[in-house]
Amino acid sequence: MDMRELDRRAVQASVDIVAEVRPGDLERPTPCAGWTLADLLAHMTAQHLGFAAAAEGRGADLDAWREQPAPDPVWAYAAAAERLTAAFAAEGVLDRGFVLPHVGVDAPFPAAHAIGFHFIDYLVHGWDVARTLGIAYDPDPDLAEAAWPIALAVPDGEYRERPGAAFAPSVPTAPEASRFDQILARLGRTPAVPRSREQWAR
Repeated sequence: MDMRELDRRAVQASVDIVAEVRPGDLERPTPCAGWTLADLLAHMTAQHLGFAAAAEGRGADLDAWREQPAPDPVWAYAAAAERLTAAFAAEGVLDRGFVLPHVGVDAPFPAAHAIGFHFIDYLVHGWDVARTLGIAYDPDPDLAEAAWPIALAVPDGEYRERPGAAFAPSVPTAPEASRFDQILARLGRTPAVPRSREQWAR
């Protein structure tokens, strides 16, 4: 399947989850160490806009990736997701190289590889938001299967312990874990039953 369609579905799932965010949720801690939900949404929004710029040939513009506070983070996230999806769907985009300055590589990435990075990032960030809110998040099995080889290709090791690393060190998982739970563990998340809103209020 076209990586763009896989990414579109993962992004739409994340939009549906972010739509559940209420103003009182924004200061909750997330699975991303040191980040509140407001921080995470700002990051997710900026990454959409940065990847959209990369698809349009403007990835080297650091301002395109800059995180900015939004009066309505939920609306801003949905708008950025819509722009990103349109940019990825543009004619000829798969023939372009994407400049991704945050990856630390100067050479452009092949479009399909760059979109694959975005795809797995948002498959996992959808879980981050759902985990923070205490709601269920169960991606379609074909999305998890498509993401698994990408997760395996992400290097593990000490670099993941550095400040600002995209993923925490991988964690062990049970042999019977679902493919998506294996992805979460591989990328440093600990699958667990989320706390509900009621539990957060206690």
